[in-house]
Amino acid sequence: MESLIRVPEPRLEFRFRQAVEDPRDGLTLFGPLDKGKPYGIRAGVIGTSNGLSLLRQWVKRVQLPVFPPKPQPARPHFPGFDTAFRTQWDADPVIELQVDIGEIRKYLYLDDKHQRVFGTVEVFSRRILEASSEDEAKVDLWFVVIPDEVKKYCRPHSTVAFSLRQKADIRLPERYARSLRIAPSLFQEENLAATAYEYDVNFHNQLKARLLDDRIVTQVVRESVLANIGDTKGAILQSSIAWHIATAAFYKSGGRPWKVADVREGVSYVGLVFKQETRSDDARSACCAAQMFLDSGDGVVFKGNVGPWYSPRSGDFHLGREAAKELAAQAVKAYCSHSEDHHPPKEMFLHGQTWFGEEEWEGFREGVPAETNLVGVRISEDREIKLYRSGQNPVLRGLAYLRSERSASLWTRGWIPRLQTYPGREVPNALSIEVCRGEANLHVVLHDIMALTKLNYNACNFADGRPITLKFSNAVGEILTAGPHKKEPPLPFRHYI
Repeated sequence: MESLIRVPEPRLEFRFRQAVEDPRDGLTLFGPLDKGKPYGIRAGVIGTSNGLSLLRQWVKRVQLPVFPPKPQPARPHFPGFDTAFRTQWDADPVIELQVDIGEIRKYLYLDDKHQRVFGTVEVFSRRILEASSEDEAKVDLWFVVIPDEVKKYCRPHSTVAFSLRQKADIRLPERYARSLRIAPSLFQEENLAATAYEYDVNFHNQLKARLLDDRIVTQVVRESVLANIGDTKGAILQSSIAWHIATAAFYKSGGRPWKVADVREGVSYVGLVFKQETRSDDARSACCAAQMFLDSGDGVVFKGNVGPWYSPRSGDFHLGREAAKELAAQAVKAYCSHSEDHHPPKEMFLHGQTWFGEEEWEGFREGVPAETNLVGVRISEDREIKLYRSGQNPVLRGLAYLRSERSASLWTRGWIPRLQTYPGREVPNALSIEVCRGEANLHVVLHDIMALTKLNYNACNFADGRPITLKFSNAVGEILTAGPHKKEPPLPFRHYI
């Protein structure tokens, strides 16, 4: 059975049912799969006066082509927003909210990291929520333009220089702050301060988590990313940034830029998401969730239960039978609500990074109808095998080493003929693919995984190294656990990226 094969590069479908390999080619030549809304990109923006000005200039600039100094297949020029997406993006936002830099710095230099991040997020989230509830003009997407120092000081391991550090009015031990959720203090100021300790100390994740209840979609961007649009030294970078931000804006505003061409109908792909609850006293406590992608290209995220899913001994996550059943049932229900015929999927592929236990798999099986073929696929980094090719170029992307009828090593990174390069630095590692539960043709599984590396709408690359079902699993898990545990309804994937 052992053999080397080449999995063909999947093509993507665009306007007029045209299919090409590179999403940037498809957008330039044919336009996106979905027509843009009649009014175009209806965006709101919040930031400092400098941030607001930079975004306005940037949007105005990307209405025109952005060329790299030297034409390269791997770094194509950006043709202009209207040309690529066949819709408008007005440089003047629907709603514009200015935040005073002094208000941000009231919290940004606090010596308590929880209050520092919570207060900084509050400056932005409060204004967005007020505008969303009060303004008649509704927006599809909020651009949150942050000064670079917000990223610098609002991350888990950030520290503030002693010369800038400000003392928080009240500083609570983390364990004590968590206990106040169950037994509130007699001092109201302690109860108020304790709220900050319920959230993750990461600006990006906490902001998205605090806006989930109100279904607000955001795109966080730093001022420095927008500032060098006119810098000729950064022109290569800027064409890539233009592709990434423009594609994300179109997708988060409700449009599909592309989908996989020749996709099999009635198939869904579910990536399992686990995130350890670091704020829990139980080391086994973890949140489970799933990212589901349909044959239409749409993505949905739904949250499962928090429970003792983590094993400190093995470092693996496994659901209990009932939790697995409930998660699978949610996936089927979400699929039915998004499919045109409202029927359950013919096939459902569960992608995980570990093997599925017996009880866990039985739960998954019980959660799907009998007519759905459920397949469990384990996908992990394969560091046991290296493959080299003669010459200076690495192995081709799409090369697969078949170990058996149920397992293979698949190189999703490698030399790409269309780009005439390998967009990486080190010798590419393969993904280890194993059909560990259920029945499926291995060749079909490998082709599907290759296709799923091309559905990252938060960027506009030729392909990623990991399938979309697993690429954002850590990011989604961090947002779901960035605040107090809630039973979130299924939401479109664009809320989490």
